[in-house]
Amino acid sequence: MKPWRLRLTHELIVTYGLYRKMDVWRPRPVSVDDVTMFHEPEYIDFLQRVTPDNQREFSAKSATFAVGDSTDCPIFDGVYEFNSKCSAGSIDGACKLNHGDSNICINWSGGLHHAKKCEASGFCYINDIVLSILELLKFHDRVLYIDIDVHHGDGVEEAFYTTNRVMTVSFHRYGDFFPGSGDLTHIGVHNGRYHTINVPLESGIDDENYERLFKPIIRSVMDRFRPGAVVLQCGADSLAHDRLGCFNLSLRGHGMCVEFLKSFRVPLLLLGGGGYNIRNVARCWCYETSVAVGVDLDNDIPYNDFISYYGPDFTLHIKPDKIRNENKTRDVEDLMNRVLENIHRIPIAPSVQMHDRPPDNYTGMHEAVAIEKENIEQDVSESREREHKNVEETDV
Repeated sequence: MKPWRLRLTHELIVTYGLYRKMDVWRPRPVSVDDVTMFHEPEYIDFLQRVTPDNQREFSAKSATFAVGDSTDCPIFDGVYEFNSKCSAGSIDGACKLNHGDSNICINWSGGLHHAKKCEASGFCYINDIVLSILELLKFHDRVLYIDIDVHHGDGVEEAFYTTNRVMTVSFHRYGDFFPGSGDLTHIGVHNGRYHTINVPLESGIDDENYERLFKPIIRSVMDRFRPGAVVLQCGADSLAHDRLGCFNLSLRGHGMCVEFLKSFRVPLLLLGGGGYNIRNVARCWCYETSVAVGVDLDNDIPYNDFISYYGPDFTLHIKPDKIRNENKTRDVEDLMNRVLENIHRIPIAPSVQMHDRPPDNYTGMHEAVAIEKENIEQDVSESREREHKNVEETDV
């Protein structure tokens, strides 16, 4: 989860010239009030105050909030600042969609889907996805969340498990695999019954079988639920060759999800997530950016200061791994039919009770700042030399 993967992604997007097809924004800083729309104030106060130097003083709270050296969410300098900045892009992206400034917004630093209301989990401290969905709900009666990370989107599912205004759909590895949740039978409760969709998969699933599941399920959800906006978490650890993942998707198989959702012409927020082969993460998110803006990319990666990362072939697209697909055709068909049965049990476009719309983060606040496109290359070149010195240290 080191931010170096974002640096490589940005470099590829600039090198391919994709930024010229987009508006590039620097989001405003989020406030504590923004973050505590979902998270407990005590938890956020802890994240703001704890440091590697004083963590012994917070040992009891560290255990309560699942943060520390004995967990998968260690304490580091600026832990709150870093995570709040990641969330800022997602929240402001939701604001842009709400006000019609964009039809697609992207924040590859977001997608931290494991964080709970008062607990960190799976490298995730602040759940930017939940915060962005809450922002979207101020303008839209219904919001659809889709998760294609190899890990189950448990934090987002838990947050909206009882409501019919948000439908969560997660395609993930299930079984003896983190976080161990996401069973097919977990469908939501109370008003949220049948509004939680889990698609548990075995190791080695390829593009063909993934598309066979994804398109019918999402088409049925779109027809039945009719969301006003969609949030897609594009965790790249579902790609082939990931160090923690066990799926076998290519960039085209991953990007198919973006292309398919784009075809519905519904406001779309694209977020990052997991991904533990940083070269392939950069490849994937650059490719999905190209899908979003409708540009075909040359398979040969243009020369840049980090071209050595993509050797020995120096190409954008990756080849699937030579691993066995444990998802049998009969099982895939059965899984799809069971999921579709649950989807058909929800009311078509459930009505929402009239309510006063709460003030949104866009109104009366400092707007996100547009970044001059001609300055992007200058910003990149100025930071290359400094950051390139750290390549060997951060190359994990």
